[in-house]
Amino acid sequence: MAGAPRLRRRRLLSLALLLTAAASCAAAKASPRLSPNYYRHTCPHVERIVSDVIAAKQRANPSTAAGTLRLFFHDCFVNGCDASVLVSPLSSDATPERAAEINLSLPGDAFDAVARAKAALESACPGVVSCADVLALAARDLVAILGGPRFPVALGRRDSRRSDARDVEGNLPRTNMSARAMARLFASKGITAREMVALAGAHTVGFSHCGEFAHRIYGYRGGAGAGEGHDPRLNPEFARALQRSCAGYRSDPTVSIFNDIVTPRDFDEAYYKNLPRGLGLLASDAALWEYPPTRVFAERYAGNRTAFFEDFAAAMQRLGAVGVKTGRQGVVRRRCDALD
Repeated sequence: MAGAPRLRRRRLLSLALLLTAAASCAAAKASPRLSPNYYRHTCPHVERIVSDVIAAKQRANPSTAAGTLRLFFHDCFVNGCDASVLVSPLSSDATPERAAEINLSLPGDAFDAVARAKAALESACPGVVSCADVLALAARDLVAILGGPRFPVALGRRDSRRSDARDVEGNLPRTNMSARAMARLFASKGITAREMVALAGAHTVGFSHCGEFAHRIYGYRGGAGAGEGHDPRLNPEFARALQRSCAGYRSDPTVSIFNDIVTPRDFDEAYYKNLPRGLGLLASDAALWEYPPTRVFAERYAGNRTAFFEDFAAAMQRLGAVGVKTGRQGVVRRRCDALD
């Protein structure tokens, strides 16, 4: 009879496992997952509509691509990919993310690109496609337009019901951060060092305002380049050219320099090739080359475009899944710049 209690315990354990599995299945059904086919029935032409609008915007304003990539990143790193960064201060009684100091330089063309695509979707499929999904699709399409990889985008994100500038601080990397500090920040979002270095490759397009790297080219203290007033990690000729080009940045904060001075309009691996040559514009760029755990990936991408493209595509998919809201966790906003 001693075996009877053990038998009952085994049966109870089996029953508990079955109930747990059933509960997990029910939870999975209750919480919709992202899927490339999410709008198959509700808005079957969503990708074509976004692609057409975004391509027209890029032709009219070539800076749109880099700006939209940056916008996508800033959105996902603060409370997840939920379109909260798109909310305009003019449409909110509170102070939204967009008004945070680090977000003030986000370009208007990027916001406009998303707004145009959303308007086209509202005409075709009213109240169906979220602003968060529009931004994810736009970022992917613009990478491809510039010659980068094209990859599937899982859809079904919901838009946030809130946007608060106080959520921004500490959630976005600064241009003077060390690679170690950046790796810790990215890890807190579930992104590996390898994925971080791949995402940094987005700096192969776009530009940075002189104020973001002025400390590297004017009055730099310490190191072999101190006598010339610039960061010694910079190529001396490049540093002097930057000093001349940025001379009036205090009176005109819009003065900017291409992130990749070699092939500034092409999505390629030149960004990584520039780093050992002292042509990395931002201190955070140079940091990736100095830190062995990140340098190994930068070296790989510098010599292998295919490896860069594959890893960038995978990293963008990981980024697009950070903190997403699905189902009742969020809403589908009719306007991307307002919490309607």
